[in-house]
Amino acid sequence: MTYPTVRLRPKAEARAIRHGFPWVYADELVTDRRTQALAPGALAVLEDAERRSLGLVTVNTGSKIIARMLDRDPDAVIDETWFAVRLTRALALRERLFDRPFYRLVHAEADGLPGIVIDRFGAAAVIQPNAAWAEQHLPALAAALAEVTGVSVIVKNGTGRSRGLEGLAEETLVLRGALDGPVTVEMNGACYMADLTGGQKTGLFYDQRPNHAFAARLARGARVLDVFSHVGGFALAALAGGAASALAVDASAPALALAERGAEAGGMADRFQTRQGDAFATLEALGAEGAQFDLVICDPPAFAPSKPALEAGLRAYERIARLAAPLVSPGGFLGLCSCSHAADLAAFRNASARGIGRGGRRGQLIHTGFAGPDHPILPQLAESGYLKALFFRLDG
Repeated sequence: MTYPTVRLRPKAEARAIRHGFPWVYADELVTDRRTQALAPGALAVLEDAERRSLGLVTVNTGSKIIARMLDRDPDAVIDETWFAVRLTRALALRERLFDRPFYRLVHAEADGLPGIVIDRFGAAAVIQPNAAWAEQHLPALAAALAEVTGVSVIVKNGTGRSRGLEGLAEETLVLRGALDGPVTVEMNGACYMADLTGGQKTGLFYDQRPNHAFAARLARGARVLDVFSHVGGFALAALAGGAASALAVDASAPALALAERGAEAGGMADRFQTRQGDAFATLEALGAEGAQFDLVICDPPAFAPSKPALEAGLRAYERIARLAAPLVSPGGFLGLCSCSHAADLAAFRNASARGIGRGGRRGQLIHTGFAGPDHPILPQLAESGYLKALFFRLDG
């Protein structure tokens, strides 16, 4: 195929691209009239300032990330076969890691599919096409996904902030097969109910799997509070680990209803309770009630999804820690999580420590957790290691 060409500016760091950096930012590319005329998601050959080829990229002149590397071969053809090669490689890793087909199958750039996330739920899979090129090539991607994995149900989840940045509309629909309700996922000894079409993101947060497991080790015989619980998150894992009781707090009634179904399926309903409401208000109310828990976990949405939101986001993380710390019984444990790209580990840790101190407590940081190995990252994209989980043992 003959592709148009786009070119780096003379001061752009071409060496970083050659060494594996997958993105070109808007101020690094020559954006002449010809480049500006490219449709969002168009394919083009990227050249350095001396017109030496660097590979095949997808271009979106309306995005801050104006070009994403697809293939080092400038003559590559992006078709079903091309997708199948990448999906086969991604599948081999997950099958090495997990005994059952419940995992993140594709984690964007790290799996050679920039802007694409795919979560697998047994015979079903959910695709998040978060970049314009992925939206355009969705039929070939879905066909390759069915061929490589054998899934019979494929859902497109076209929601989220990333699609807005790419100029894409929100849309969720079933591309193949049919669903007759939530999918049951067994993880860390607990049963979760994943709503693949109406839930948050793809329906379940696989990235927290190892952190759920660590929390479960702290939960034996414990009274547990799980704030921003979604469909049961830490609470169900803690009950599976032997917790005496667990209270799940979330603003979403449908999510809590799925959590209750998960508790029933796992034989834990007698130890499980839910409380619907705003997390900050609920934490304040529990404090006023004098409630105490041996393990408190707060896993909020991204308070700092971008650099402009960083300061406000860090204040929100600090406030969460301040409100949660007094609820922890003497010698108990507090888990604080962040999925904000813009807040690095040091900034999040400092905000959490300030909040704990403002809550009148002191403690030890005993563990720092991240996303599991089915969420690989490129070493060139340190910020893509977005998930951070801090576990503290608070003083008596």
